[in-house]
Amino acid sequence: MKLTSKELREKWLNFYKEKGHIDIGGVSLIGDGSTGVMFNVAGMQPLMPYLLGKKHPSGKTRLCNVQGCVRTVDIDEVGDFSHFTFFEMMGNWSLGDYFKEQKTQWSFEFLTKVIGFNKDKICATVFAGNSDVPKDDEAVDCLVKAGVKPQNIYYLKDNWWELEGTTNTPCGPDNEWFYPITDKPCSEHCDVTCDCGRWVEVGNDVYMQYLKTDSGYTPLKNKNVDTGFGFERLLMYVNGLTDGYLTDLFLGVINYMEDALNIKYGEDEQKTKSMRIVADHMRTSVMLIGDKDGILPSNVGSGYILRRLLRRSIRHARKLGLTTQDLLNICNIYITKVYDKAYPLLVEKQQYILDSIKAEADKFEKTIIAGTKEFEKVVSGINRKNEFMAKSNPGYMPETTISGKQAFRLYETYGFPVEITSEMAAEQGLTVDMDGYNKAFSEHQELARTAHKGENKGGLSATGEKETAYHTATHIMLAGLRRMFGEKTVQKGSNITHERMRFDFNLDHKMTSEEIKTLEDFVNNVIEQNIAVTRHEMPYKEALNSGAYGIYNGTADEVVSVYKIGDIDFQICGGPHVQNTGSLGKFKIVKEEASSAGVRRIKAILS
Repeated sequence: MKLTSKELREKWLNFYKEKGHIDIGGVSLIGDGSTGVMFNVAGMQPLMPYLLGKKHPSGKTRLCNVQGCVRTVDIDEVGDFSHFTFFEMMGNWSLGDYFKEQKTQWSFEFLTKVIGFNKDKICATVFAGNSDVPKDDEAVDCLVKAGVKPQNIYYLKDNWWELEGTTNTPCGPDNEWFYPITDKPCSEHCDVTCDCGRWVEVGNDVYMQYLKTDSGYTPLKNKNVDTGFGFERLLMYVNGLTDGYLTDLFLGVINYMEDALNIKYGEDEQKTKSMRIVADHMRTSVMLIGDKDGILPSNVGSGYILRRLLRRSIRHARKLGLTTQDLLNICNIYITKVYDKAYPLLVEKQQYILDSIKAEADKFEKTIIAGTKEFEKVVSGINRKNEFMAKSNPGYMPETTISGKQAFRLYETYGFPVEITSEMAAEQGLTVDMDGYNKAFSEHQELARTAHKGENKGGLSATGEKETAYHTATHIMLAGLRRMFGEKTVQKGSNITHERMRFDFNLDHKMTSEEIKTLEDFVNNVIEQNIAVTRHEMPYKEALNSGAYGIYNGTADEVVSVYKIGDIDFQICGGPHVQNTGSLGKFKIVKEEASSAGVRRIKAILS
């Protein structure tokens, strides 16, 4: 059976809605801080409170959805046929409702009757048991009853799910479903336990039937089911494909690149890898910027991950010969043809997404040209040294490492991310001394701390990259407050950590939601303009006459540092600050409250 991505999505949701489930939709790709991760990396993650016992807002106990996820721990693996940074999980849940017999029956029914898997090829794994919990014979009985061949069921010790390091939380065995990517075994012993790559997990059903306590595991009264099936992986299989980039999720983009470059996907290994990287990273970038809690490229947090994805994509696009306009056209394919129905917000934010990606591409264009030239000089130097040494010493072992100092110089002087340096080095058969790079980076930070010693104003708890970003953000925010409430508005206190900023200022009323939104929009608009932040030194009196403001207790003739952010802010400050506002990320006010009489307090984050 061949299905389009839109058909598979619809079949999953309709199948479970017919079984009494409600479609709860997906949540933001961006983690809200409650789960301890930057992005939502699993379909069940946003539902954790309800799996732990909290009543779902819908009042229902049968739920389903298709949830977008972002996984960035293996960005460097993207380029093969199966790795994606953005992916979707098809999920359904029972909150104290049905359990194993019903779930195994439905999973088997969906795989065989709805999407046409051969029932004789379906394999399953179940929990083999340990000293605390017995093996899951119940799941085996249910699988056989559903239609899985007994010889296709395997007991494995790893088929267990729990929240590590916690107690008084639900946990239990899981049943994983496998299907062969090819009918040709690697040997007579080729089964789901083989690591040859023939057998691939397409989904799993987790049975939360125990309570983990300090003394062991006890049966739960209300048992839950958590199901997750990989959307991209199933789509590939139902269409008889062995390459995830040939599904209709990517095929329009692959065909566009083939036409634009007059090349054929799959014929040249390196070009095919670059085409996959461009296709994957641009898709994820569209999703992250177009998300309802969308982010922008920056040098910190989730914004840095987005910047890394975009810049890696831009580099591979350049290798292929694609222009910035080509990248924008690729983005449009995702927005208007692939995800227009499933993610309508992308269509609403279309121009915003395209403008944001173009701004990052334009910014990186100069960096990559200058950085690539310098990188080529470094490689050329290594090659010349190796040639010279080999002539005079036949036993000489060629140098194959770019030093940490060289890699850091590429970053510091040319803004060349070390991840790109490492990737380019690998293409030349070289490596980067990451220990040396990290040492050089630490030494640079220490010099910065020393330079600012005694000048660390603004409530910074440290002078790392994130604290520096938050410090600059307070300047922009205060500039916005002064525009909203007048120049009588001044700083009354500040505390900054690498996780958030807290800022006190004088105001005679609680800020309305409209005022908070206005302030947020002001700060984010300044960030999006990528305005340079410049430092000037001048006598205090001259600074005041020039229009600067700020807290200062010295004499009129004493020289002070003044930081200027375009025509937005001109403030006396000891620093430190970022070089341009575009590196800050997305600004979000998370709380506005009273600090003391006539003083309000804002807590905000950058993502």
